[in-house]
This record gives sequence, structure tokens and C-alpha cells, in this order.
Amino acid sequence: MTRIVSVITAVHAPGAPFLPAAYRSLVEQRLPRGWEWQWVVQEDGKTDAVRPHLAEDARVSFGQGRPGRAGMARTMALSRAKGEFVKVLDADDQLTPGALARDVAALAGGSGAAWAASAVLDLLPDGTTAGFGGDPGEGPVERGSVLSYWREHDFLAQVHPATLCVRRDLLLALGGWMALPASEDTGLLLALDAVSRGWFTKEPGLLYRKWPGQVTASAAHTDREERAARMAVVEARALALAGTGWSFVPPRG
Repeated sequence: MTRIVSVITAVHAPGAPFLPAAYRSLVEQRLPRGWEWQWVVQEDGKTDAVRPHLAEDARVSFGQGRPGRAGMARTMALSRAKGEFVKVLDADDQLTPGALARDVAALAGGSGAAWAASAVLDLLPDGTTAGFGGDPGEGPVERGSVLSYWREHDFLAQVHPATLCVRRDLLLALGGWMALPASEDTGLLLALDAVSRGWFTKEPGLLYRKWPGQVTASAAHTDREERAARMAVVEARALALAGTGWSFVPPRG
């Protein structure tokens, strides 16, 4: 029986021209025997700008809907996700070779992890890349450690939520991505951290594109009042989940 990793991509019209590069990075992935990927692309809106950039490939599922930001688009995409694992891939980013195989190994290899993340390289406009310092060590990310670090470092996590791969059942149990104008992936990361163990891979798994049109480059993203409100609700959700005492332990195999 084929096992599937569903790669979910939210996209809006300005980011559509980057989709072919994201697709190429998927095609170049080599998964363990018995595994396959599915690419679930969800447009945040309904335009004619996105579909022309997608390849004719039976593994690609395209959908559209009312605009509501990336979190809503990703959550709507879950309706078509068939995989037991769900991988995030933003439309303007690219996976590095072997990224999906490393995620599968982390989540299906008996580590007890319900989610996985990896190191990131910024992909700069001139085509060069730049790394980050301070990544955690390779291995388990114990429950609560992401929240503790995030609270002590100006609401910045030690792992990048754009690299998340997560068990689909846990993702659904948590309600998908948060209904926020931004930081919806950070909200998911901290919710996962509140109830389950993660895994961090030191080898970079993502090329994170830097370009003027990205949402995180907008002035609204760094507005102090909005950012404070986003962080407050992200923190409150994580603390509430931790307070329930619920611990998600994935089945073996």
C-alpha cells in the first residue's frame, strides 16, 4: 500500500510565478520505497492567475476559495489532503533535495515525534543563500521547549514553522492553522509543541525566498499593535492546550 505525504501550498496571485520552482523542488524529491507525495495547492481567492503556472500532473490538486489569508487557504486544502503526513511548502519557497525523505524518517522511524522541522536557508534575490545561527541540535524537541524559547526571545522560535511536517490526524485535532492575518504557522507550531514531541533536522530542508512582495516584508506584518495581539492569542492558545494535560503520542510504524 502506498503511503502519502501531502504537501500543502497556499498561494495568492502575486506569488503564482514562483510555483514552477516549487514544483521542480518536489519532483526532485526521492522518497523511501512505498511512499509518494501529493501537492495540494489552494489559491487564496479566485483568479485566473494561478492555474497556468501549475504542471499537468496527476499528483497536483488545485483549488480556489474566498480570500482569507494563508492560514485559511491551507486549512481548506486539508479537505483534499490524502496523506498521513502534511508538509508545508509556501508558494515562493523550495524544498532542498532529500527534505521529504528526512521528514518521513523523523516521523515514521519510531522517534515518538508527531511533527518535524528543519534548518532553513534564505534564498536571496541574487540566487545566493544565507544561513542562520542558533539552530537547536539534531534530534527530539521536547514538549514545551519551543514555547519557553519563544517567550524568552521576543516571540521568535528556535525552529522555523515554514518547514513543518506534521501528522495529519494531530493537525486536524488542533483545527489546522490559526485564523490570524499572519503568524498562523507560528500558532500551529506552538500548539503542536504544547501537546507533542517534535524532531529537528540540522540539514537545511527549505530555501526561504526573500523578495519584496512576500507577506512578511509588508509594513503591516511588523505593526507593533497587531503583532502584540497576534502573539498574545498564540501564547494563550498554547498555554491553554498545555493546561489540559493532553499528550499526543503517535502510534508506532
